[in-house]
Amino acid sequence: MRKLAVPVIACLLALTGLYLLRQPPADGGVAVPASAAAVRNVIFINGDGMAAAHREAGRLFLAGPDGSLAMDRFPYSGQLTTSPADPASVVTDSAAGASAWATGRRTYNGAVSVDTRGRSLPTLGAQAKRAGRATGLVTTAQVTDATPAAFFATAVDRKAQDDIARQYLEVSKPDVILGGGEDWWLPAGTPGAHPDRPSADPSEASLGRQGDLVARARDDGYRYVSTAGGLAAADGGRLLGLFANEEMFQQNGDVYEPPVDLATMTRKALGILAADPDGFFLLVEEEAVDEFAHANNGRRVLQAMGELDRAVEVAQSFAAAHPGTLVVVTGDHETGGLAVVDGDAFPVKGTKLRFGMRWITTGHTAQDVPVSAYGPLADRFTGKHPNTYVHEVLAPILTR
Repeated sequence: MRKLAVPVIACLLALTGLYLLRQPPADGGVAVPASAAAVRNVIFINGDGMAAAHREAGRLFLAGPDGSLAMDRFPYSGQLTTSPADPASVVTDSAAGASAWATGRRTYNGAVSVDTRGRSLPTLGAQAKRAGRATGLVTTAQVTDATPAAFFATAVDRKAQDDIARQYLEVSKPDVILGGGEDWWLPAGTPGAHPDRPSADPSEASLGRQGDLVARARDDGYRYVSTAGGLAAADGGRLLGLFANEEMFQQNGDVYEPPVDLATMTRKALGILAADPDGFFLLVEEEAVDEFAHANNGRRVLQAMGELDRAVEVAQSFAAAHPGTLVVVTGDHETGGLAVVDGDAFPVKGTKLRFGMRWITTGHTAQDVPVSAYGPLADRFTGKHPNTYVHEVLAPILTR
């Protein structure tokens, strides 16, 4: 047989090695591509309810026609579809959308990382912890709301937020938990740092059924903080911060004044998680984009987009200073059927122009959502993919 030239043999060996690295392992686990080793940390950022029009409205308002949001300056971008596996709807909710990211499986609306028969699925947050990484979640929603829950818990119904909190402590054990939702960590009739039935929303009150989970968290070594000052003073180790009874803003009003902003929580979480020599996974979520889009409140959506983009800047700056950090920014679904049109409601920064925001629904739609990425493996997020593709990219990184 004719001998192959040495360069040809070398190429064949290299290709064979890559092929073998991408094959499913014998134990049925996740195949690990060679390039996954380049990623040490993953920061996954969800603008809840955010699609292309929300980003464009935010760009015009915050940066002007010749400017760009931080998330728009990421070098790679693509699109994700958002269809659930729900017999009653082609439009996803946040629970099914986040479950697709966290498990790689489509499921029904209201499901938290369970399949369509209600069986629990492995989640990326829990898997990252088992693989030795530090983990954390930061959100302006309840820390037990649909998106963070999908990465760190399972439930047949997203409403079981007290049990989701219990699972954080007993099962997935994130190192950093920052956001709202203290009501779900305390038994009914036992107010915590945030008084029951505040004047801003008298319906808010402690309502858990799993005992005093704040006390249990302290017993497990978490430092508990409930104010901006307490967060600033926290200097490492396990951290639980609950800064409101429910969301960190009044979702049914025209007020967006979170007691701690998303960028500050993100910066604190990164400072703690970065101490782990094995790397980390951090979920970051701005909930207010979705909530105010449900209300068709363009002014507050623009404010929330600004807060989200500031958190993106924090993540991108961290990644620039820490090679091996992958940052991904996307939305779980579109809310409001938003279109950006000529109008006089909102100024275009740096110009005399103005624009309007037009809505077709107060619910979700089936529009695709943009995804942008920065860092090693960011190029994997080009093209159009189902939302389960997020899991396809991240699972080999976080489970190795």
